Amino acid sequence: MEKLTPRERELVAIGASLASNCVPCITYHIAKARKLGLSEAEIDEAVTLADKVRQVPAQAVLDAAQRSTPVEQTGGCGCGGNDK
Repeated sequence: MEKLTPRERELVAIGASLASNCVPCITYHIAKARKLGLSEAEIDEAVTLADKVRQVPAQAVLDAAQRSTPVEQTGGCGCGGNDK
């Protein structure tokens, strides 16, 4: 017996798609959510919430990397490449 409605499943799928950085998945699940009658506001809320959740570990990783690696100011674009 399924506990989630099809609409709820698509909202979960949108969140999971965003969290896994899967462009084909997010495109598919947003289209499917629209077909199931979810409003743009509901879809946007799911995307916004998923992005906020996704950013927490991403920011933690970035913070750890920045603490571990001193940034050397050598000019260039800042990507770490050698522009000399």
